[in-house]
Amino acid sequence: MIKETSTDTLTIAPHVAARRRTAVAGAPPCPTAAHEARDYRRSLERAAKSRTCADRPRDFSFRGRRWELMADVFAPTDSPSTGVALELLGIGADWQPPCTGPFLEMGCGAGVISVLAALSGAGQVYSCDINPAAVENTWRNAVHADVEDRVHVMQSDLFAALPPGKRFGQIFFSSNYVQAPVGFRYRTMHERAYVDAGYAVHRRYIAEAPRRLAPGGRALLHFSSRGDLDALHRIAEETGSRLRVVRRIRVPERTLDIEHQLIEITAVGD
Repeated sequence: MIKETSTDTLTIAPHVAARRRTAVAGAPPCPTAAHEARDYRRSLERAAKSRTCADRPRDFSFRGRRWELMADVFAPTDSPSTGVALELLGIGADWQPPCTGPFLEMGCGAGVISVLAALSGAGQVYSCDINPAAVENTWRNAVHADVEDRVHVMQSDLFAALPPGKRFGQIFFSSNYVQAPVGFRYRTMHERAYVDAGYAVHRRYIAEAPRRLAPGGRALLHFSSRGDLDALHRIAEETGSRLRVVRRIRVPERTLDIEHQLIEITAVGD
């Protein structure tokens, strides 16, 4: 059973060390640490351990609520990234939901961010994931929270299943920011939550997200120093987009110091 120690921090499963968020301070990780953080093989090891460990929970507590966790879905209990994403977005009592259109979450996983966005005042929330288990998991948690009338869940490879003319007030993707080699073959759907082969998913998101916004909307990406920010800027230039880091949070993880970034994506000329 997972215990909650505060509204922002999970006490996670025994096989994962507890982590605390801290304010941005100090220099970036040294090259050796950075190389270790970006090693896709380590991310795949973490994915396999999370998916198959004997003490993987079927539910957990977070932000004062119980959440169901299905097999083959990214486990918020195994990583600080869900809590960090909420902190980057500011979702909570003082969050200002988008007023220009619905909130769209890409890669919704267990649905924590989508459900809390609905509970925090978003009138309509769209939740997409390529993993059918994640789609079912998000829907179940929306029902548990009594927001199923406002949370629209669908299986989609990024924007593929969305109506072409649909526009959003805010689009958010807490990305699979570790880059795997071009041509890497996923062995499970679960691995897609951890690594992106050749940054193909990032390229498509950066190219299309700004063009899916309603006037005044924002396209946002949760990235980290586990990823290659230089490669991301090259992709932006090649796709006619611009990146701007709007918020940073540093998180100690074992011997590493990981910086998480909230990046706004705009089309060049906007």
